[in-house]
Amino acid sequence: MSAAAPNRTCNPAWATAAPRLSVLIPFLRDDPCALLAALGRQTRAAPDAVEIVLLDDGSCDPALTQAVSAAVEACALPSLLLSSPANMGRAKGRNHLAQSARGGWLLFLDGDMLPDAPDFLATYLALIDETAPAVVFGGFSLQQAPDRQEHRLHRRMALASDCAPVEQRQREPEKHVFTSNLLVRRDVFEAEAFDETFSGWGWEDVEWAMRVTRRFQVSHVKNTATHLGLDPATAMARKYEQSAGNFARVVRNHRQIVEKYPSYRVAKALKHLPLITAWRPLLKQLALAEAAPLGARAFAMRLYRAALYAEAV
Repeated sequence: MSAAAPNRTCNPAWATAAPRLSVLIPFLRDDPCALLAALGRQTRAAPDAVEIVLLDDGSCDPALTQAVSAAVEACALPSLLLSSPANMGRAKGRNHLAQSARGGWLLFLDGDMLPDAPDFLATYLALIDETAPAVVFGGFSLQQAPDRQEHRLHRRMALASDCAPVEQRQREPEKHVFTSNLLVRRDVFEAEAFDETFSGWGWEDVEWAMRVTRRFQVSHVKNTATHLGLDPATAMARKYEQSAGNFARVVRNHRQIVEKYPSYRVAKALKHLPLITAWRPLLKQLALAEAAPLGARAFAMRLYRAALYAEAV
């Protein structure tokens, strides 16, 4: 039996819109209303050029559904909310959003993001008009993220890697691609969608970029959005544990690319150390220790991730 189709809620502007750009926002229990309001304030950029499609990927939270539905109704941009009764997963959910969109370009944003500039949408629309790009990643920041004690480790690690400047991202274009601020031309996505056999967290966006770079140009610009949803250390460790299987899939399918990454090289070195399963929990214990120096915790968490990945290399 096929899964039930998501319920649909749209505002009056949706019916007659003919957008060039579709902003696609999946969320699971995160509240995207702040993002929706921020995008709605950018209507002067192109009031008829942008639509927003949101997917509640199985939150099953009536209060959240009511709040997001009200935000959709109030949004100045044509907006549609799809509410799925069951979780589709990261790849399938984004593919479903793309199928529901009408624009010639798709802009993937996570529900816990916020644009960093008031001309965020205008910048992407200008790129579309000027160069009709295949794929553009705008960048990732923590400019607007609250600085909380429980997020210190994630903040430290994200600033060191995820928030790379555009010059660094351009040197390894496929590596620095996240679905949190990703512009894709429709024909590119129709040729290369996200691989729905990935499960859990991690690597499906980088693997997608590895496939895309064989056929299309992946570009990087400075048009950042803030990731508000930093995780406590326990959630980070859990996500890394989930991602080990996905990393193994990437290694099997794209070894020539991924073997250049530091995460692969460290994992390869750790693979030959004795009793890895015995001392790996000690790395996790240090990474989670709030009283330990932050630099030591970050090093331990990176090493813990590599030790998890050692089984895949």
